[in-house]
Amino acid sequence: MLLNTHCHLDHVFGNKFVNEIWNLTLHIHEKEKPVLDKAPIAGKTWQLPFDNYEGELVFIKEGETIKIGDEELEIRFTPGHSPGSVCFYHQAAGFVIGGDVLFNGSIGRTDLPGGAFDTLINSIQTQLFTLPDETKVYSGHGSLTTIGFEKMNNPYVKLY
Repeated sequence: MLLNTHCHLDHVFGNKFVNEIWNLTLHIHEKEKPVLDKAPIAGKTWQLPFDNYEGELVFIKEGETIKIGDEELEIRFTPGHSPGSVCFYHQAAGFVIGGDVLFNGSIGRTDLPGGAFDTLINSIQTQLFTLPDETKVYSGHGSLTTIGFEKMNNPYVKLY
């Protein structure tokens, strides 16, 4: 499956390639469609022109489950870094693919179009910090962390 947690420039470069090589359809939250559409403009702004994915889209929703073989990923709606950010939680293996929502010791930017600091903090506290402390967080950038570590140490959202 071709899944995007969100559609900022640095997360969509490979979509067209993956679609063309493996004939996979892009799955995103519907609120990310405008972000995807504007990605080529952002690319030109940063002198990183690219050919954007222009194929069919499948819109995924909070609470849905994505099945890949026998494995299941729960979709968690986590806006704030971008308007339609989602995270993919694999309960059985104890990990979440977090995109740019929560990092080791930090959080995603909120100064880009569609970002909102209070919304991001709420997303982290209600959608990620409700997961078990031992849940591994694979973010879009940087090193592995855990929910428990971030609750205790992340200066933006720590709970203790």
